[in-house]
Amino acid sequence: MAATSVFQRARTGSKIGVQYDQEGNLIQVETREDEEQNIKLSEILELLLAAGYFRARIKGLSPFDKVVGGMTWCITTCNFDIDVDLLFQENSTIGQKIALTENIVSVLPKMKCPHRLEPHQIQGLDFIHIFPVIQWLVKRAIETREEMGDSIRAYSIAQFHKTHSYPEDEDFLQKKGRAVKAVLDISEVYKPRRKYKRQVEAGELLDEESRVHSTLLEYGRISENLLRYGFSKHSKQDKAEDRKASLAAGTQATPPGMTETSEEEELEAAEELRIKTLMTNMAAMATGEGTLTASAVGQIVGLQSEEIKQIASEYAEKQSGLSSEERSERFGPLQQHRRLLASLNKQIQQKTKQLEELQAKHDELQEGGEEAKTKLAEATEHTERLDSELQALQQLEGQADSSLLDQLRALVSMNERLKNQEHEFRTHCREEMSRLQQNIEDLKLASGEDTEEKMERNQLIDKQYNLDREKLQKIRLLMARRNREIAILQRKMDEVPSRAELTQYQKRFIELYSQVSATHKETKQFFTLYNTLDDKKVYLEKEVNLLNSIHDNFQQAMSSSSAKEQFLRQMEQIVEGIKQNRIKMEKKKQENKMRRDQLNDDHLELLDKQRLYFKTVKDFKEECRKNEMLLSKLRATGTS
Repeated sequence: MAATSVFQRARTGSKIGVQYDQEGNLIQVETREDEEQNIKLSEILELLLAAGYFRARIKGLSPFDKVVGGMTWCITTCNFDIDVDLLFQENSTIGQKIALTENIVSVLPKMKCPHRLEPHQIQGLDFIHIFPVIQWLVKRAIETREEMGDSIRAYSIAQFHKTHSYPEDEDFLQKKGRAVKAVLDISEVYKPRRKYKRQVEAGELLDEESRVHSTLLEYGRISENLLRYGFSKHSKQDKAEDRKASLAAGTQATPPGMTETSEEEELEAAEELRIKTLMTNMAAMATGEGTLTASAVGQIVGLQSEEIKQIASEYAEKQSGLSSEERSERFGPLQQHRRLLASLNKQIQQKTKQLEELQAKHDELQEGGEEAKTKLAEATEHTERLDSELQALQQLEGQADSSLLDQLRALVSMNERLKNQEHEFRTHCREEMSRLQQNIEDLKLASGEDTEEKMERNQLIDKQYNLDREKLQKIRLLMARRNREIAILQRKMDEVPSRAELTQYQKRFIELYSQVSATHKETKQFFTLYNTLDDKKVYLEKEVNLLNSIHDNFQQAMSSSSAKEQFLRQMEQIVEGIKQNRIKMEKKKQENKMRRDQLNDDHLELLDKQRLYFKTVKDFKEECRKNEMLLSKLRATGTS
């Protein structure tokens, strides 16, 4: 017989999904399809796939496993230190799911997640509230992977190079030995070689500069600039001292160009003389490579001295021409150009100052614009939040009972009217009291004493005041009673569960029922197995006892013919009893088989009735739809 559902009554707008329990019985499960939830689920799966969680593609997994697995994967990828066990297993039990969702919800605030989430929202698959959390986790996971990507890549490359190498590296190692050998050979071939040697009888040089130059000449390196610098420095100092002495003596100074030319010629002559002096004390090495003698070196230096003199004279002429041009251009267009340049620089400074002022104004205006944009965004966000709250309130109103809602609205409007009346009455009383007090003061000032008429009037005023005060107290009590009634109605409305909560309760009850049914079936199987084994044990014990008795009495029965006949009769009785027991068991088996067949027939009849019921309900719905269409057409024709 088919098992009944946990919730017998199905709501309008829901679908009944056909499921079977552990014993093969039909279970009617109420499910509700929400388009917004499905859209958010697809967006969540797309985000997880974009982040790299490809298990979301598996069609065999439930939405809970996909979403919770993705959240666990994102939290693990973020590399955040948490003291929580986030072990995720697919197709978990209810207890494991609840524990895992509670752990996830406790971890999110520690990760400074700006969105709040509750465990029942994850268990109830509230994808609208889960989507912002998934979006934030995916963004955080991608940022973490970008930060850790370079270090992980470098670490993996280093680990790879420890045990492996590229073909280019192997070629480089093979070529490295040959390249090093070639460099060493070239260095050996082109290393410095000594060509000359200073003779022993030439004597030792006194100053360090001469020793350095002599050593360089031994290796064939004639550093003319160095020689010229070292020698000309002393010569210039000597010439400067001679010039000062001549000026002090009153001699006439020579022109600058002529002085410089004569100095250069004297320096060149001194350098040539010095090189010749050093080379005369040199002797060629007996290596066979350098065959030059001191006289040949002197001739080479002599040939170069003519060229040096010519270049020095050309340099002096050009220097004198440049000095004359500078003197001619000191006054004239150059001065005008400088004045124009100064005025332009001054204008540039003024324009720069104006530009800075304009830039400061622009920055101020830009800051004001940013503040205005921020305020506009806050106002827009506040408006959107109010709209969402209004929509949620409208949805709650749509789900609630219309009569109860109308009654609640009437009570709320009455409460508002009473509050307004109370406020107006208080204002009127204050105004009236101030007016009366002012009249009293005026009368006191006018008459100076109270008359009986005034006292009666004051008594009437006090009496009216007390009456109004009592009336106000009654109105307050009435308002408090109405507020209590409104609060009671609100609590009653809150006690009624919503459709989503009922669906969640139904799912949990069905899962619990399935677990209890599976446990019950397993227990029944254990009981059946135990009973079967116990019966088998009893029969085996009987068989063993019978065989033992036969074995014990066989020798005694075979001793005489009468005992033998009695033994045979007993054996026949035993065999007959066994046959009777066998017939009884077969009869019992046949009865159980017939009962099973009867139950199967009943089950098939019930299934036929159920199918007929579903078909009838479907036909009835179709006829109702046709009836509504015809009624709408009749109304349309009647109005036209």
